[in-house]
Amino acid sequence: MEFDPVDKILAQWQRERPDLDVSPMGIIGRMGRLAKHLERALQETFSEFSLNVGEFDVLAALRRSGQPYQLSPTELFNTLMVSSGTMTHRIDRLEQAKLVKRIPDSSDRRGTLIELTDKGFNVIEKAVEAHVVNERRILSVLEESERKALADLLRKLLVSFEE
Repeated sequence: MEFDPVDKILAQWQRERPDLDVSPMGIIGRMGRLAKHLERALQETFSEFSLNVGEFDVLAALRRSGQPYQLSPTELFNTLMVSSGTMTHRIDRLEQAKLVKRIPDSSDRRGTLIELTDKGFNVIEKAVEAHVVNERRILSVLEESERKALADLLRKLLVSFEE
């Protein structure tokens, strides 16, 4: 098995603090480093569509919500786990690019819905296809059984946080 930069950190801690079991640092450290690499790799694909990760997430949430591809700002920020201010900024940028539009909520006179425009629909259709190809490329170093095991372990860890 190959060594990575986290192995060096763990070896240093082992040398300096042999009384501590620092193995959790290896897992968390690798996850953190991977998150940064993954964000960069994903952003490369999203940039081809003049999107950033957050904007892709908004368009994807609207697209996968099904017709008529509308969600309230509250549904969006709850789904994407961001603040209302962050969501407003993303919606503003997407609206300026004519990828989404704000429309009145017919079920709540005070409410607004965010809706994919035809242009937004076309962009997210192409972007999600490229995204899946990119993710498949990223995970290609793992065997199918390894991907399944990793998915199961990550799900278990995520559920422990989100219960």
